[in-house]
Amino acid sequence: MAEMQTVYGIHAAQALIKAGPDRIVNAWLDRQRKDAKLQAIKESLDVVGVRVEYADKKTLEKLSGNGNHQGVLLTVKLPQERTEEELKKRVKERTDDAFYLVLDQVTDPHNLGACLRTALAAGVQGVIVPKDNACRLNATVCKVASGAAEVLPVYRVTNLVRTLKWLKGEGVWLSGAAGEATLGIFDAELTGSVAIVMGAEGKGLRQLTQQQCDQLVKIPMSEKVESLNVSVATGIILYEVLRQNKKAL
Repeated sequence: MAEMQTVYGIHAAQALIKAGPDRIVNAWLDRQRKDAKLQAIKESLDVVGVRVEYADKKTLEKLSGNGNHQGVLLTVKLPQERTEEELKKRVKERTDDAFYLVLDQVTDPHNLGACLRTALAAGVQGVIVPKDNACRLNATVCKVASGAAEVLPVYRVTNLVRTLKWLKGEGVWLSGAAGEATLGIFDAELTGSVAIVMGAEGKGLRQLTQQQCDQLVKIPMSEKVESLNVSVATGIILYEVLRQNKKAL
């Protein structure tokens, strides 16, 4: 049986109805609310063939764990993570420059969700994560990602070092973020086919992962700040890639 999650809130529901309506198992709306936003969601659910049930506010609060449900709650199958074979097929069949985000042992679901949302906004083609010691797609990740987990492929690979070696062999330039690096992102070469490699919260990139990178880069920061959250740092570097490549989204 597929693993289930609860999705609630206007924006999360809209994103799911648009990107993955086949994953919706149940839908509940607040029977007391008659506003246009909930009516639009009801109409969208009707279009994709999902039957709507109505419940009172107290029931929705219980189902959402007292989350900010905004009058809508869906029970859905979790997004399917992609395989290493699917990643290789996607990279080999590309018709333009590759643009990937690699997260090395990021375990916090809020950080993973935020990274997915930022990566989708920046036009990243997929996020690569290791099989072990890394957060899986779960309800928290999907909620924080605000729909990005429904759209952006997440590739879970057995051996991250081996996958990085393979990417290099396919002409993908690997840039790892490391606080001890001497090369700033504004001086680094980030054009063409690239993969940005980010480390775990507090620990950074593992030594083996660093060794696979073509270059290590850092974000210039005031000496008053020691480090940035991984999702914030990810966003800064991804948009520097866009700037250098002058990509239009």
